[in-house]
Amino acid sequence: MAQRAAQIAGHLNYPNGLLAGQVAIITGSGQGIGAEAARLFANEGAKVVVSDIDAERAKQVAENINKSGGKAIAVPGDMLDAEYLKTLVKKTAEFGNGKIHIIVNNAGYTWDGVIHKMTDKQWENIIALHNTAPFKLVREAAPYFRVTDGEPRCIINISSTSGVHGNAGQANYGLAKSGINGLTKVIAKEWGPKFGVRANSIAFGHILTRLTAAKEEGAFVTTPDGEKVALGIPKGTGSLKDNAYADIPLGRPGTATEAANSILAVASPLFGYITGQVIMVTGGRNM
Repeated sequence: MAQRAAQIAGHLNYPNGLLAGQVAIITGSGQGIGAEAARLFANEGAKVVVSDIDAERAKQVAENINKSGGKAIAVPGDMLDAEYLKTLVKKTAEFGNGKIHIIVNNAGYTWDGVIHKMTDKQWENIIALHNTAPFKLVREAAPYFRVTDGEPRCIINISSTSGVHGNAGQANYGLAKSGINGLTKVIAKEWGPKFGVRANSIAFGHILTRLTAAKEEGAFVTTPDGEKVALGIPKGTGSLKDNAYADIPLGRPGTATEAANSILAVASPLFGYITGQVIMVTGGRNM
C-alpha cells in the first residue's frame, strides 16, 4: 500500500500540496470566505495564521485546522489598530521560522448609504478598513517580502465588483475597493522586478456571505467605538430582489468555498506568471 501511495504521489505535480512550506496570513478568516481559505490553504500544506477581530471564531478555525492535521495559529485583533498589525507580523514570522510568503487582505465589511446621507464616520471607517489597514499590513511585512531567497511571495487583496463597476449606495465601499486594486498594481510594479513578489486583486461578485444575506437576519459588526453596524441587504432589494440572478450567466450566486478556491488558485504556483491583475470572480456577471 505504501509503495502504491508513493507511486501515485510521483505522478502528482505537487504531492505535498500547492502551498507546501509556505506561511500565510489571512485576515478576516474567522468565518465566511476567509475561514474557507484558511482551511484550503492548510490542506495544501501552508502554515496558516488566522487573523480576525472575533477571537473565539479565529481560535476555532485554527483549532479545526490543527485537528485535521494542518498547521495554524490564531492571532486575533483589530485591523484598525496599528499595534495589532505589528503583533500580527511578528507572531507570523515566529510561526514561520522567520518567513512569511503570503498575505491575503480579506478582512472587511460594508456600511452602506446613499451619497447625500452618508456620514463622515461611515466614509472614513470603510476607507480605513479596506485601504489603510491593508497598506499598513503590507508595509509592516515588507522585510519578509523584499527578499531574494528564491521562494515564492504573493499578496492577494480582496476586492469587489463594486470597485470595478460601482454600486448604488456604496460610495465608500466602491471607492475603497477601487483603491485596493490600485494598491495591488503598485505592489506588483514595486516588488516584482527585484523580489519576484506577485500581487493580485480578486473582485468578487455576489457570494453567499453575511454581507449578502438578508439584513433582517440581524448580523452586525461593532466599530472600535462600540457602534453596531447592521450587515446584509434588505429583503426585496439589490441582490435579494426577484430575478436578481438574471444577469449572472451561471444563474446563481457563488458559495464561500468557490470564492476561497479562487484565492487558493491565485496564491498557488499555477498562477506563477500572473501579477498586477484584478481577477473577476462573478459567475460571468460583467456589470
